[in-house]
Amino acid sequence: MQRPFARAISFFLIFSFLLLDFSALKARAGMIDTATAIATAQHQNERARITAFLGRQDVQQALARQGVVADEAAQRVSSLSDAEVISIAQALDQLPAGGNGIGTVVGAALFVFIILLITDILGYTDVFYFVNHRR
Repeated sequence: MQRPFARAISFFLIFSFLLLDFSALKARAGMIDTATAIATAQHQNERARITAFLGRQDVQQALARQGVVADEAAQRVSSLSDAEVISIAQALDQLPAGGNGIGTVVGAALFVFIILLITDILGYTDVFYFVNHRR
């Protein structure tokens, strides 16, 4: 009784092995131009920059106020196309940057100094002793 069962199993196994495809897939290598390699790296960098932007605490709080879950937003960024990522990255570049205002104060002080210096040179004011100083 075992012999006919073993024979049926053997035929089934032989038939199933014949149906398997053991052919190896060939890898195709090709040259890519520099512009394509740079564009691919740029897309990856921009995607990482957007993900880092979404990871900031203040951005996550703003998203939460709008009812958006931060993890869901990060998942959606990973599913964006390259053109959409570049578009968002360009929009991020256009946003005003926050700062502590020191640059504005220094710029204003420099502007006032230059105006006073010019008016001192023209003789309208006498603020700086080193301008038109007579010995």
